[in-house]
Amino acid sequence: MPDKLNDQLFEKTLEKMASKKNVFGAIFAVESGDSSISWQGAGGNLKPDDKYFIASVTKLYVTAVMLILRERGDLSFEDKITKFFPEDMLAGIHKLNGVDYTKEITIAHLLSNTSGLPDYFYYQKPKGEAASGLLAGDDEPWPLDKVIDQVKSLKPKFKPGQKGKVNYSDTNYQLLGAIIENVTGSPIADVFNDLIFKPLDLEKTYAYTDINDTTPVPFYYKTKIIHAPNYMASVTAEGGIVSSAAETMEFLKAFFNGFFFPEELIGELKSNWKMNYFPGQFYFGLGLEKLWTPKFLTSMKSIGEVLGFWGQTGSFAFYNPDSNLYFTGTVNQASGMAHSAAYKAMVKIITSS
Repeated sequence: MPDKLNDQLFEKTLEKMASKKNVFGAIFAVESGDSSISWQGAGGNLKPDDKYFIASVTKLYVTAVMLILRERGDLSFEDKITKFFPEDMLAGIHKLNGVDYTKEITIAHLLSNTSGLPDYFYYQKPKGEAASGLLAGDDEPWPLDKVIDQVKSLKPKFKPGQKGKVNYSDTNYQLLGAIIENVTGSPIADVFNDLIFKPLDLEKTYAYTDINDTTPVPFYYKTKIIHAPNYMASVTAEGGIVSSAAETMEFLKAFFNGFFFPEELIGELKSNWKMNYFPGQFYFGLGLEKLWTPKFLTSMKSIGEVLGFWGQTGSFAFYNPDSNLYFTGTVNQASGMAHSAAYKAMVKIITSS
């Protein structure tokens, strides 16, 4: 372990992370590729082993599943998505300026957020408030048919695959989840269990499907505790996995080290970065995010790529190849006002390595 990377640094970093306004609890885990560094801590009202909603970090698990299914020959990323749905189900879901582009959308467009489909969850609301009023306390499920109906009433952002365009959209992942179920003939929760959780022997990780399950710690929206079992149970593919920092770490290391698919495929996921500006500023590739890390935010030190996924609940899972360090955890805040605390914590450790 480099001299600067020690328990005192990790503890101080966690303390600063947990002390940010609107962070009521934080979990922070750091590991090196060879496991010579392995540290985990928690602050505020959370404990290190707490289970929490990893939210959109779930999308990284979807990426793994899609690559596994492609390696098996069950699908191609160039497949048109209409192949996997009843003929009329998606008709008109992408109608722009009087032209229906639905039949042009491919799996690759969904995975790369370049389909142009609007996000069913963020629409026609000021400051990106949730479509269902979820963060205002109105908990309701969003099954696929409801999502599709909603999206058909919205204007697409751009044509599928339009050059230089990207739009982060949970709609894409609702559709990917349905495609996975179509291809495998199993519920997405079972697919996650069979292809990811069981092979890694994860005991604390599962897809949230029981609305009476109170195991995951509730997350916050600003100062309000959010209980949303109906919603979380309905959005498995886009953000419904529950896990701990330690088990998210096991998945993250497996993802980048060839456990699920040939390691060289990571290059494909990174091959076409596009800057995304909402719900945060980061680069999006093929089922993978990269942090925006200009040198003025890293004390003018180049830290290389930081790859992984953010979750709306303040969860995170990222890997920095240059330092060979992995980071998982949560700030448990859905307002977007606390993600910077996790970002700064990761940057602090990387620049100290």
